Amino acid sequence: MPNLLDSFTLLDIFDILILAVLIYNFAIFLKTEIAERVLLFLLFLVFLFYFSIFTGLNSTSWFIRNIFSSSIIILAIIFHADLRRIILSAWRNTPVAEDSRGNGETVDELCKAVGDMAEKRIGALIVIVASIPVDNIIEIGTEIDAKVTSELLNSIFLPYSPIHDGAVIINDGKITKAGCLLPLSKNPDIAKSFGTRHRAALGLSEMVDAMIIVVSEETGKVSLVKDGKIHYDIDENEIRQTVKRALALKRGKKSLLDAEE
Repeated sequence: MPNLLDSFTLLDIFDILILAVLIYNFAIFLKTEIAERVLLFLLFLVFLFYFSIFTGLNSTSWFIRNIFSSSIIILAIIFHADLRRIILSAWRNTPVAEDSRGNGETVDELCKAVGDMAEKRIGALIVIVASIPVDNIIEIGTEIDAKVTSELLNSIFLPYSPIHDGAVIINDGKITKAGCLLPLSKNPDIAKSFGTRHRAALGLSEMVDAMIIVVSEETGKVSLVKDGKIHYDIDENEIRQTVKRALALKRGKKSLLDAEE
């Protein structure tokens, strides 16, 4: 033991301290949603790697070398939600003919239903499918093939309805499913005030490009969830404009696909 301690130098102690700090910060990095800093972090590792080689910090250089050798796995862990979204987009559904009346009536009926449920504090979870299908993600669900009407949406989410706790799926201007279970988000930064509906909406939006409308049963506030972000307490005009843009964007993509065929 004395011989081992005698062989230690200040450089070795400094090397171990750097390694400990690096492991600690790397563990925190993997547990948080800061993927936008990946490039900066990798550049820092490259600099530290060459610095450790130049100064003889063997432990640090060994650790960084192993990180680089496992970089594909590490990046897959960090960007797992984005990779899943890319894979799902490759399985895009075949375009379906849209209601000839266009999106205007769908928007009007949807906004009326959301406004009614918000006023009555009836909880609701409505998914508007975009380009990436959701059928292989959602669980359970009752098959429905009906036009979007405020009466139907209100009846689905009434407290005594057997499918009121699940989500309604709207695809190509039609209600295709109801009573669906969505994957809950595992993001630790979600506010504790958000309930299961908000967590489910956020979880789905982290996987696909759908837009989800949430009506809070406790407050009557309406939220729009898209791309892993919750826009809380929005008014009817915001809902109308956002839904209209989402439906118009999908319609434009479908027209392009039809033209290519």
